[in-house]
Parts: sequence; structure tokens; C-alpha cells
Amino acid sequence: MRTLPKFILSAAMVTVMATSFSAVQAATPADTLVQAWQMDDIISLDPAEIFELSASEINGNTYERLITYDIKDVSKISGQVAESWTVSPDGKTYTFKIKPNKKFASGSNITAEDVVYSLHRAVSLDKSPAFILGQFGFTKDNVKDKIKQTGPLELTIEVDKPYAPTLVLYCLGNSVASIVEKKVLVQNEKDGDWGYNWLKTKYAGSGPYIMRDWKANEVLVLERNPHYEKPTPLARIIYRHIKETASQRLLLEKGDIDVARSLNPEEITAMSKSPDIKVQSAPKGTIYYLGLNQKNPNLSKPEVRLALKYLVDYSAIADTIMKYKGEVHQNFLPKGFLGAETTTPYKVDVAKAKDLLAKAGLKDGFSVTMDTRSTPEIMGVAQAMQSTFAQAGIKLEILPMDSKQALTKYRARQHDIYIGNWGSDYQDPNSNADTFAANDDNSDGAKAKPLAWRNAWDPGPLTAKTRAAVMERDAEKRAQMYKELQKSVLDDSPFVIFLQQTEVAAVRKNVDNFVLGPSFSDNDMSQTKKN
Repeated sequence: MRTLPKFILSAAMVTVMATSFSAVQAATPADTLVQAWQMDDIISLDPAEIFELSASEINGNTYERLITYDIKDVSKISGQVAESWTVSPDGKTYTFKIKPNKKFASGSNITAEDVVYSLHRAVSLDKSPAFILGQFGFTKDNVKDKIKQTGPLELTIEVDKPYAPTLVLYCLGNSVASIVEKKVLVQNEKDGDWGYNWLKTKYAGSGPYIMRDWKANEVLVLERNPHYEKPTPLARIIYRHIKETASQRLLLEKGDIDVARSLNPEEITAMSKSPDIKVQSAPKGTIYYLGLNQKNPNLSKPEVRLALKYLVDYSAIADTIMKYKGEVHQNFLPKGFLGAETTTPYKVDVAKAKDLLAKAGLKDGFSVTMDTRSTPEIMGVAQAMQSTFAQAGIKLEILPMDSKQALTKYRARQHDIYIGNWGSDYQDPNSNADTFAANDDNSDGAKAKPLAWRNAWDPGPLTAKTRAAVMERDAEKRAQMYKELQKSVLDDSPFVIFLQQTEVAAVRKNVDNFVLGPSFSDNDMSQTKKN
């Protein structure tokens, strides 16, 4: 890889700058955007492994993919690295032509060879997000036969079935399909690892910024990519991991940072009154829900599942604990997706819940635990539910733990109730239907482990209906299929969906074009500037 421009800071300088430059300057540098964010979820910066929200945002600003879409209207799909594409009459072969003269940060041209290598690599490494590509029939054994270079700037992708084309295209716009520079990865490969151990903390992309430095739970630095087709106004972006929301507010007020990303409702209210601050928000394709483990004999009763849906004070949670950060939503498809339902039939009704518990043979209630991430907002929501559950005789014990611990337990089906959020992997409704409404194998040893599996729920005929929906090429008919799936999951599933996330950021008023998109990978700083 070529030497990067001389303005790049050393790691030591980055740390000093990220922690103390404001004491000298009373404001962040004009060519640098400094953000405070709770970003301890980052475990890797390799596009083939990224599956967390913070890392997805970093990826969206540092890598490119074949396909992108208009974040103001995600139905408008366009090429990013692809100049054009065609689909064969049988709906199974996609032919892509690459834009000429697109360059990596190293200065090398992007070729079809790089794109093919990147997709082969993602499937072969088989990390957490690999299923997004694997659902089209790609495996380690066949991917080299299914994804082929057919010219210097042309490749073909052969899927196993004639899926709705938008599904395939949206998945090719996901982080896992990011294009990496083959030459750089081959140079840094060890023992056939596709350069994986190197790329976890390094960079080999073509996006508007270069990932320059990352110190876990401390600081992450992006630098301008001088070879990007539309140069960024800013020379660098610094993310500081600051867990305490009060500290973020103080730093923002002092001008030590430009953007605070993790403020609580009270702090957001205060910041909205400041003449120096503007509050930005955007709905996300992320929903908050409870997962009820069907291995628990009480939670497996349909009446109990329904009773719990009447023991959540949806409006109170949205208006207080999650003020600014979400709105009441009860269906598995977020607003903005094809076929998304916005009905909210459930409201807190203790009398109705008690009647349902009595029908389940539990008129005196029961005891149950809830695995809870120890963040202020999630703990607050859990405590609110603990209070309303108690009114119907359900004794809820909250078990606070860090995110990794809670997820590990959840993925092993060892919870009673799990409270969490689910962000769509791509902008097609199958992303959520496939996890909330389908479960091909409910055994403990299943290979595919969607949320339905994690909660030991066999959705019966809904699995086949989910599989049929991805094959429907008529958008109107397909939307209706998802509406029917949502109705079934809303009424009968072990999921209590209560909120759709809104992302909020407090931004100093001299910052322009700081864009929050429909997913974290769409949060765009490529044209952010400071006045």
C-alpha cells in the first residue's frame, strides 16, 4: 500500500489531540470533527466480520460496495462501484460492470478482480454477517464457481434461485459486501487467513475516509482519502469513546467536541435550548423488543405471551425514558420498509393481562428473570416493565450485565426474557422477516440461529411463507405477504416489540452536512464541514 499523506498524525499525537487539544485552542481544529460516542461495541473493523452498530458507521464512511441507495428514499437503488448491471431472464445471473478509474486509498484502480476477491473472502471467512451473502446459495466450496470475473471491469454473480432482485441488490450494498484491495490483503495474509488478523485493525478500502488509528474503548481516527472521487471537506474525524453522558454534554458545551452522540433525554432537552447547539435526529431501522424463551414453561403459554404484551406501558416508555430516542412501534418491520405495518393494538391493560394469566392457570402470577444490558436507558425500560409486570403478579428479576455477556447467554438460549434491539442488516423486508418469522430448525444444534431460534420458537407455516415472500418479484404482492407475516407475529409470537429507534445527535452549530441516515452504516460524514 502506498505511503499515506504526511498530514496524518502518529498514534501518540492522536491520543494527545483527542484528550487535550481543546485546553489550548478552546475549540476543535477547523479541519477536524471530534465526536463523543459510547462505542465499546466495536470488536473488528474487517468488513467481513463487522456486525455491530458503531463499526457499521465506520465502515460506511471508509469502504464502498457495488450498490448503494438514496438514504432519503431507500427504494432508489444505484451503483456505487458498479456502473451498471443486468439480470438474466431466468432471474439467477447478475452481470455487473465496474466504473472505470475508481481508486483505492492506495491509489490503485478498483478492478473486477478486487470485487470478486472481496465477495469470495467474505463467504470463505464465514464470520457473523456471512449469511447475508450465503442465503443466495454461496458456500466456501462453490463461491468461486458462482462469482466470477469476466473482464477487467466485469463480473457475474449467479444465485441459486430467482429471488426478488431488490433483495439481492440490497445485500450487495451491505457492509459484508465491501470491496477490499486484493493486493494489500494478499500481502498481509498469514496461514491462509485472507488477511483477516491484519484487517481487524487495519484498512484496505476506497471510501471517503481512511481508517487510520483505533484504540479500543478509547479513540478511533479517520483521515481524508486523497484518492476519493469527491474529496472530503474535513481532513479527519476523531471518535472519542466517552461512556458518561454528562461528560459528553460538558465537553460539547465547552467546545472540546463537535458532536455528542449518547446524551440522555434531559441532556438533549437542555442542549436544544443552547444557541450554540442544534439537535439532529433520524428514524433508524432498529426496533426494541423482548424475547421470551419458549423453553420456559410459563412463557411458552400463548396466554402468557399475550398477557405480557398488555403489561408494557408503551407510551410512557416512549415519552419519558426513551424521549427523543424512539417512538411506539409493535411490528417487526420498521417504518420505511416495503410492507411495514404501523398498527399499535397493544396498550397497558393490567385487568386484561390478569384475565389471560388466569386462563393460563397462573392467576397468582409467577417469577421470571430478564437479561438486561447495563446501560441507563435499557435499565430504565426494564425497571418500568418490572413495575407494570408486578401489577399482574409477575415478579420480574432484572439481571444487569455487559452487552457481550447478555448476547452470549441469549445466543445460547439460556435466558428467560431478553430485552434488546435488532437493527436490520439490509433495507429489504426479508432482513427482519427471516429472523422474527422463520426458523428452519428449532433443535439446539441448528446451523441457522435467527431470533425465532434464540427464543426456541417454531413459527410453523410462517417459515414457508417467509421463504415464499423472497421469491415474489411483484412489489405490491410482496408487500402484502409481509403485512400478513407481521400480523401473525404480532398476535402469536414470543416477541414483545415496543419501540422503533430514533437516533439523536447534539451538534455544534458551526457543523454542516452531518448526516444521520436510516441505518448506522448510512450515517454520512463524507461532506461534513465546519464554518
